[in-house]
Amino acid sequence: MSGVVVAFVTFPDGETARAIARELVGEHLAACVNLVPAIESIYHWQGELVEEHEVLGIFKTSAIHRGRFQQRLLELHPAEVAECIFLEVTDGSAPYLDWVRSQVLLGN
Repeated sequence: MSGVVVAFVTFPDGETARAIARELVGEHLAACVNLVPAIESIYHWQGELVEEHEVLGIFKTSAIHRGRFQQRLLELHPAEVAECIFLEVTDGSAPYLDWVRSQVLLGN
């Protein structure tokens, strides 16, 4: 394993996504985030079928610090039940993975 995870997080709009992304990267809880501005989500919520446009955040963070990342994300996220799904990165560019690990909780 690389020690890096990717977190997929959806947001209601670009402004919210950018604000939370800046906060998490600024606090060194994520090394980087890519914002995908135009996704459509379809799901059931409280007995209703919901279709809405959202923004997808793809966060790169350290596997050992994912708990701190998720805790802070949930503090900042406006949703009652925020989507936060982690995928283990099993392989990738060694210099990039080293950089991700070096950026998360820099100095801690």
